[in-house]
Amino acid sequence: MIDFITSTFTLIQAGLFEHLVEPALHALGLMAYLEPAFDATEFVLLGLLEMALLVVLFRPLEAIFPVEYWPSRSGVNTDILYTALHRLGFIPLMLFVVLLPLSVNVDEWLRLQGFIPYTLDDVIPGLFNHPALTFLVYLLVLDFVGYWVHRFQHRLGWWWALHSLHHSQRTMSYWTDDRAHLLDDLLNGVVFTLVSLLIGVPPGQFLLLLMTARMVQSLAHANLSLSFGPVGQRILVSPRFHRIHHGMTMGSVGGPQSCNFAVLFPLWDMVFGTANFTHEIEPTGIDDQLLGRDYGEGFWRQQSLGLQRFWAALWGQTLVGVRPLGGSDPY
Repeated sequence: MIDFITSTFTLIQAGLFEHLVEPALHALGLMAYLEPAFDATEFVLLGLLEMALLVVLFRPLEAIFPVEYWPSRSGVNTDILYTALHRLGFIPLMLFVVLLPLSVNVDEWLRLQGFIPYTLDDVIPGLFNHPALTFLVYLLVLDFVGYWVHRFQHRLGWWWALHSLHHSQRTMSYWTDDRAHLLDDLLNGVVFTLVSLLIGVPPGQFLLLLMTARMVQSLAHANLSLSFGPVGQRILVSPRFHRIHHGMTMGSVGGPQSCNFAVLFPLWDMVFGTANFTHEIEPTGIDDQLLGRDYGEGFWRQQSLGLQRFWAALWGQTLVGVRPLGGSDPY
């Protein structure tokens, strides 16, 4: 079955590239980019497959087991645009163009200094002989980094000024995962590119790690009253666990009252004392929205307001009519 799916996907990719992408490159005089374009075709197809799976798997669940009943789903439209930009490769491509020279330069500089970055196989000899275990270890390491990045997004005022866009969604659904400011995306990309470089994540595994994490995160953001049970919710982040993080007076505020930062595994919240398994569910959003702060409805408005908040936070300014952004305690 897996071989059939793989071969079918390869045939579709080859056909699309041969009959659409390659002629377009030839017409534009861009044949020098033939090989990267072939890889990009795979990325776009995988993104389309991901988006189709989101609708097929999660939309029926939201219809049957919703936490909130909305008179209209129009509030998720901009989030669908964010998801398309991420999953179809436009934002990853932008980040790749910016971050690839950085990763190459860092790697060259480290080697010139006599430092050869350790891979996980150096730390755990023989690990690479077990691909499934290697994948899980990479996932754990990157998720640990993701937990701490997420904590700092809530603790540092200037970073919360960007990250708050993600939390401003009042109708949170499985589309909300990719709702983020572009500068926030860039900062995340720098961190994870450097960490992946330092621990030696192979490019092929990185794509699989990315797709696995994105599907789990989309489920975690879904409008579902689902907890995975007393044991399961402590193994994998559930929609209920993550919805607490997005709660208007609990997770979606800067400062020490924030909780449930784990991206995939609640283990990190449990170890570092930030887990909250309460059964209470409250509306999503940010409390200063009730005081009049506007986070924007459309993509460009949201990006513009995010930069304004970021600039104000950097210079210690408070926007008129609302409380200061986030907390300043880094831990």
